[in-house]
Amino acid sequence: MEIAGRGGPIKVRLIRPDRQPTGIYLHIHGGGWTLGAHDMQDVALKQLANETGLAAASIGYRLAPENPYPAGPDDCEHAVLHLLEHGPALLDAPARFAIGGESAGAHLSVVTLLRLRDRHGITNRIAAANLAYGAYDMTGTPSQMLWGDRNLVLSTPIVLWFGNNFLPGTALEQRRDPDISPLYARLHDMPPALFTVGTMDCLIDDSLFMAERWRAAGNRAEVAVYPEGVHGFNAYPTGLARKANARQFEFLRSTVT
Repeated sequence: MEIAGRGGPIKVRLIRPDRQPTGIYLHIHGGGWTLGAHDMQDVALKQLANETGLAAASIGYRLAPENPYPAGPDDCEHAVLHLLEHGPALLDAPARFAIGGESAGAHLSVVTLLRLRDRHGITNRIAAANLAYGAYDMTGTPSQMLWGDRNLVLSTPIVLWFGNNFLPGTALEQRRDPDISPLYARLHDMPPALFTVGTMDCLIDDSLFMAERWRAAGNRAEVAVYPEGVHGFNAYPTGLARKANARQFEFLRSTVT
């Protein structure tokens, strides 16, 4: 389906479980704000839908560098607002919602939650946040900056390249704006969250730091750290991936349905 957005049509991929949906999972894909698409996770989202009972709505936001910040966050905000209002009728599902994504998608999920709270007064419509190896500090956490050239999917130069695509010409101090780096946001009134990350991911500090700030703000946060997991590890056909995905499915079942 398509939603009319300020920057043009926003495509949304709708995936239903094989039974009556028990809610809706608002999914935002990863790819460093530069790569990926809303229709590239069909197999994973179909499994998520069947395991949790949640219908998935995956959002196709505008990508950098052609469309840098704030285009992607604006599209996610607009699409989620539309789905909160119209999603239950479109998907024949109860108005129970979770949000989540991987990498840049986890970042955009948190930015969207903050915008819903601060711009629209929405603090209790989304019951859970499923956040996999996100980047939450665009000025660079220690693990991002100290990783070096070790290219395990990501490296420090690759992280910097993606960040500069998303934020061209943006000074370091500007990158601390909570709408860009949600680690610097006031995090009250956030839903329960599961932070998933591997020990061989240069974004590991982002998840660990954000989870602690999430808790300090009075929210529930679970952290699942997987030994030797690289960035994006749960997309591979491995036992570690199956374990991580099962934990995410259980988290969504227990918080949303």
